[in-house]
Amino acid sequence: MADPAGADLKTTPLNALHISLGGKMVPFAGYSMPVQYPLGVLKEHLHTRAHAGLFDVSHMGQAELTGDDVIGALESLIPGDLKGLAAGRIRYSTLLTETGGIIDDLMITKPAEPGSEKKLFLIVNAGCKEGDFDHILRRLGSRIKLTRFEDRALLALQGPSAAKVLVRFAAGCDAMAFMSSRVAKFALASGHDVDVRLFRSGYTGEDGYEISIPGDRAEAVANALLAQPEIQPIGLGARDSLRLEAGLCLYGSDIDTTTTPVEANLSWIIGKRRKLEGGFPGANKIIEQINMGAQKMRVGIQPIGKAPARAHTEILDEIGKTIGEITSGGFGPSVNKPVAMGYIQTAFATPGTKVQLMVRGQTLPAEVVALPFAPHRYFKSKS
Repeated sequence: MADPAGADLKTTPLNALHISLGGKMVPFAGYSMPVQYPLGVLKEHLHTRAHAGLFDVSHMGQAELTGDDVIGALESLIPGDLKGLAAGRIRYSTLLTETGGIIDDLMITKPAEPGSEKKLFLIVNAGCKEGDFDHILRRLGSRIKLTRFEDRALLALQGPSAAKVLVRFAAGCDAMAFMSSRVAKFALASGHDVDVRLFRSGYTGEDGYEISIPGDRAEAVANALLAQPEIQPIGLGARDSLRLEAGLCLYGSDIDTTTTPVEANLSWIIGKRRKLEGGFPGANKIIEQINMGAQKMRVGIQPIGKAPARAHTEILDEIGKTIGEITSGGFGPSVNKPVAMGYIQTAFATPGTKVQLMVRGQTLPAEVVALPFAPHRYFKSKS
């Protein structure tokens, strides 16, 4: 996912802050981004699991769709149920090709604020945002208006201490439900409040928030959060190991246009009404896979021993026949062992199945396991 050396790179509004914090900057999705800070990837990962970490994800695409039938329009491109989505809630879904492949995964928010009845807020992946927005406009241009928020930053505050920290600045945010969104005032010590949009969601398996901020106020908000004793800045390296332990997909590695939501083990994103009615790209193939099964499936793979299995490692059955491939793999600091996931023939996808991995010319034992490796700890409302 990194860009070729020497490519012209964009920067986020927090670029100077990353450098001042000692961030090691690398090319990613067309941007110069911090892969780690002096704390190091391992400690950044463990700090996020134990306390909370602050991530700059401003490279991702933020946009608003507006139209008289904006929900019906976007439903024609995704398998999710937006008509049944309550105001103020978030839906994870995928843009699909006509054959059911995944163009990108995205977060869709139905705003609850007065006057927002004909609006949806989108967050899409950085490396896909140009193609995503072009695809949406090409397919829906006569039905919707798409407004890109290039001037906004996006922070992710993730970890068990996220709520108790953020509530110091945004009153009532600790009561927000998981996968909900609202606008809020972020109170700075200077007395100059910042208007932000909060999303109780994230990409680590932990409780937390994503915070959409005007770009010219992003550094003030980030500094206020980083001044809290529970918070450390976290780079792309730990972001990747955290999401891998949580069994979450990375676009371009674990999902792409060659994989359907069913094959990706994401059937849960397809609403019951959508399964019955169809009306989304690739519906016939996807519904057939739901009913009859797919030929391959994304699963967790637990290498036996200390050697990690990286992307593109072959998965073999017990007699040495190739049955799949690793798509993401590495060391899981929280579980203190190598972790991986990939696609395997469905006949071998049952947890507990013994397999082999071809690592540097040698076959190493492994086992199919249920995801996630580290348990999800999303916020559960008491009501």
